[in-house]
Amino acid sequence: MITIIIVTFKSENLIDNCINSIDNSYNIIVVENSSNDSFKSYLETRYQNVKCILTGKNLGFGAANNIGILSANSDYVLVLNPDAKLLPDTLSILKNYIQTTDFAIMAPHILNENNNNYENFERSKKTTELSMNNDLIPVESIRGFAMLINKKKFKNEFFDENFFLYMEEIDLCKRARDNNQLLFISKKAKVVHLGGQSHDNQFNKELEISRNWHWMWSKFYYTKKHYGFLYALKKNIKTLLLSPVKVLFFLVIFDKYKLQIYLARFCGLCNAILSRKSSYRPKI
Repeated sequence: MITIIIVTFKSENLIDNCINSIDNSYNIIVVENSSNDSFKSYLETRYQNVKCILTGKNLGFGAANNIGILSANSDYVLVLNPDAKLLPDTLSILKNYIQTTDFAIMAPHILNENNNNYENFERSKKTTELSMNNDLIPVESIRGFAMLINKKKFKNEFFDENFFLYMEEIDLCKRARDNNQLLFISKKAKVVHLGGQSHDNQFNKELEISRNWHWMWSKFYYTKKHYGFLYALKKNIKTLLLSPVKVLFFLVIFDKYKLQIYLARFCGLCNAILSRKSSYRPKI
């Protein structure tokens, strides 16, 4: 009924903790963004319920998840990051709602009570009625590290593959809402998320540069897609003007790392403004 989809990239040090938190009665599809045959062999030998698909190159979060989602035989898939872990009863709680609740996307609540993995709706009569359930919270968007997707609601149009990293799950949620579909968080179902640790620590600096490039690209692309070019430009004009100043400043004081960060932010934004593809790939 539910297939687990885990997209990995340089995640060898984390994947076991994630998989071991999942009941082995569930099928798991790991989509590895590389051609790492030894990783595939390790997973499929160690875990009888795991199938590993190698993409051959780094396709990014959305495109790799689409491969896993379309490969799953079930109508429901749980997209899960490799740096996330489920509590023992999480899947059974979510599974029960499949029988009783009409939804496009549902997610467990993050265990750390100081953080949320969702954005709330503005209150309305409809959402107030839905909130009378002691567990489910109707929400506007859900963060992508753990989200249960009802495939039937999307007609095989899942993540927008123009995004390489960031905002693709927010885009998916908005498209669902625009089609009058419902999104929920279950307060009783829990997930632990380490955050920013889906890869080996030795790659942190290069991946941080990549994240800054793609955050600015995705932010502009998402806003332009849904609200128009001029509004997107208005929302990002401050970054467009200040980033070159910061690049020059860190060049003068010989801070190479911060220079690379702000140059990445500026380049990512400029590429989005010029309608160029999200082309930067981490050099690892």
